[in-house]
Amino acid sequence: MKIEVKKLISLGKYTGSFLFDYPIPEDLCVIPLCKLGNGAKVKAEYEIYDDDTVGVMLTVNYKITGKCSYCLCDAEKEVNFTSDLLFVPEKDDENYFYDGFNIDLKTAVDDAILISQPQILLCKEDCEGIAADKEND
Repeated sequence: MKIEVKKLISLGKYTGSFLFDYPIPEDLCVIPLCKLGNGAKVKAEYEIYDDDTVGVMLTVNYKITGKCSYCLCDAEKEVNFTSDLLFVPEKDDENYFYDGFNIDLKTAVDDAILISQPQILLCKEDCEGIAADKEND
């Protein structure tokens, strides 16, 4: 889950991509009564620029399972999220910092998982909630 920037520059590999499985920490799930799948599939495409900044297109794919936020029935949702990131060797307030040698993608992947989660999980798109289920009984 690291990009060895200096090594890639010495090999003349200024662009590339790779895939990896990422075990999602349990505390990243923000929806009550839900959990994130066993792990995420992550694809990273990188480009190293002349000024040693590194652009990374990060795609995460994972599943959320749990109880519907409206009716408490079982629910699941597949999430596929892509973000464009910039890693810079000098700290600033807008980009990810790296030490000029290696980029550790853990924080960026965690951030992508956090911001890609829906606010609620529904069993079906038009779920009307618990009260609607009782009316049908």
